[in-house]
Amino acid sequence: MAATLKDVAIRAGVSTSAVSRTFTDGASVSPKMRQKVESAAAELGYSPNFLARSLTTRRTQLIGLISNNFHNPIFLQVFDLFTRGLQDRGLRPLLVNLSDETQPEHSLQMLQQYSVDGAIVASSTLPPVFSKAYREQGLPVVHTFGRYTSNPDVHVVGIDNVEAGRMAARELVARGYRHVAFLGGPKAATSTQDRLKGFAEEIAQHPHIACTHSFADAYSFVAGRAEMQRLLAHPRAEAYFCGDDVLSIGALSAIKDAGLNVPTDIGIIGLNDMEMAAWQNINLTTIHQPIKPIVKASVELMVGLLSEPDRYPEARLFPCKVIERGTLRPRSKP
Repeated sequence: MAATLKDVAIRAGVSTSAVSRTFTDGASVSPKMRQKVESAAAELGYSPNFLARSLTTRRTQLIGLISNNFHNPIFLQVFDLFTRGLQDRGLRPLLVNLSDETQPEHSLQMLQQYSVDGAIVASSTLPPVFSKAYREQGLPVVHTFGRYTSNPDVHVVGIDNVEAGRMAARELVARGYRHVAFLGGPKAATSTQDRLKGFAEEIAQHPHIACTHSFADAYSFVAGRAEMQRLLAHPRAEAYFCGDDVLSIGALSAIKDAGLNVPTDIGIIGLNDMEMAAWQNINLTTIHQPIKPIVKASVELMVGLLSEPDRYPEARLFPCKVIERGTLRPRSKP
């Protein structure tokens, strides 16, 4: 049978409350007492029961990790970074899948049933109403990849998607394209809206360049491929800003199947710089979103919120940069 707290107390020659304090963060324990208890615990193979402790502390150390786009491979990296980052801080992620959810009530009920201490919304497509609803119920919330605003309702960590759209437009202009297009994700997603806004505003400064736009049903390979197949049935643009790498990879597949060459016939630029974008058979020119710093900042912010839940909401933005590979033609010479 597994060793109990009482077993450790007997082996160490101390009270059960002393053992409990030793394994409680922030509790007052002398160095001598801690050494005796930890040595006894190691000899017996004892591990603290965090669920039982939560009944006393009223803290579960559970953090709801919420997303809704499990078709996008970028979230394998995102979830890996989040789970390791939270666990390194003594917190435990509870993965919540909100695919096809349109209202926050059901997910809020789920989070309350599990008594989570906080929630991280890791999505650029879930509407802000979700994170706002969690906060209104007194739950510390961080919206990672959320929409930037100077006066956010909840803590937001991510990039300026409007500026990312401008960056993509400037790259296409610099390479001499005369007809460009935006191929975005779901039309209702704030990330899609903002990337299109920045892209269209920048292109509008160049009246000689034609600009069109369309939307895929999801941020997924299948959706990107299907939308590019539809576009290729009509007069096509010279270059496309696909609002996400996985859309870009789907578009590249459709272009290849149509017997066309990238970048000779069509140029493509993506956004995210996911790992497979650098694979030799893809070699995607893209805009790098700094995922690791964004996730690290989100975890640090959540840890701060657990001790200071009434902190005024803030937005933390991280800069992007263009990663040059092989899906756009060279820049035009001055």
